[in-house]
Amino acid sequence: MTSATPIRSYGFGVTVTLPCEQAIERIRAALKDQGFGVLTEIDVKATMKSKLDVDFRPYVILGACNPPLAHRALSADLGIGLLLPCNVIVYDNGDNSSTVEVMDPEAALGLVGPRWHVPAALGWWFQTTSVHPVT
Repeated sequence: MTSATPIRSYGFGVTVTLPCEQAIERIRAALKDQGFGVLTEIDVKATMKSKLDVDFRPYVILGACNPPLAHRALSADLGIGLLLPCNVIVYDNGDNSSTVEVMDPEAALGLVGPRWHVPAALGWWFQTTSVHPVT
């Protein structure tokens, strides 16, 4: 079962009835199916503990990239690298559910001006709204 997350002007996502680790596994598979690889993974909980000695909920930031799209974008504008990779967050809600969110590519590309439009492959999340990648 999924439910909508809070409305954000810069991203969107779903809350799923899965433990965080399972949600991360499924989002990795969904990203791969759409041509995205995970270049970075930041374990925010572990980082907060090691750097600040504070406890934090399980929270992971995945840096995803679609190489053909990244090449096309960087070939057109080297500064686009400031917006890469595409971040996906997965965090534990403490009730055996997790939230998965992605940055809205339209919002991100809105920073660089009207000459950019969102390629269909960047909108993969929109294409999977009837079957969320982590359900």
